[in-house]
Formats: sequence, structure tokens, C-alpha cells
Amino acid sequence: MWAEIKRLKPIERQPDGNLPRLTPQQAIIIRKAVRQCCNYAEGECLLLDDGEGQVCPQAISSTLNCRYFRNAVLPANPKLEKEIFGIRANRRCKICGSYFIGGSGNAKYCARCAAAVHRKQKAACARKQRSGVDK
Repeated sequence: MWAEIKRLKPIERQPDGNLPRLTPQQAIIIRKAVRQCCNYAEGECLLLDDGEGQVCPQAISSTLNCRYFRNAVLPANPKLEKEIFGIRANRRCKICGSYFIGGSGNAKYCARCAAAVHRKQKAACARKQRSGVDK
């Protein structure tokens, strides 16, 4: 069984490298799907069964961490799959290159870099006003 699980594709990770975290609503839906569709019997995972009972990790976790569930069960619910793995409003900062969630359609910088860029822009504007030159 382990060889079968190891052959499955790994779970997609977020840009920061963490596994996808589930909202409470998503966790409820996933726990129901684990009990109904997955290799689950009385709180134990049948795929992990090696003679003694193993608790199903997906049934007790708030992240998506079971490869079998991700590849075999979750595609049956495309709306939930898109909600968990769908493209979020992640943008890449023009200065430092880190990912951030933009507050508007014009966001170019993460919060830390935005403060520095704004300060530089204000200084340039003030210099221009003090010089009396309209360029």
C-alpha cells in the first residue's frame, strides 16, 4: 500500500511552501467526504493499516495532507477543489519578489516595500514642488 501512495502526485503547496489550510466550512465538507468516500473505517485509515489501527490523518487535520484523498476523492467535488487550490489574488512584489495578496487591482508592492516606495515618491514630489519647476 505504501508504494501505491508514494506513486501518487504530491499535494500542491502554497507559494510559501505550506500545505493548504482549510476553513472551518471546508474542513466539515472534507471530513464528511473522508467518512463516505475514502478508505476510512471506524476512525482508521485502511491504506495505513499495517496490522494495527492507524488514525486517518485527513479526518483530524485542518490542512489537506493526504495524497490519496487529494488524488482520488477530492476531484469528485470540483467546486471544493477549486476553492482550495484555485488561483488566489497572489501577486509578486516588484521590489523584493515576495508574494502578497493585493488589496486592489493596482497593487504592485507588498506592505513593507509599499511604505518605502511611498516615502520615496513623497520625497520626490516635495523636492519638485520646492524647486518651483513644473515638469
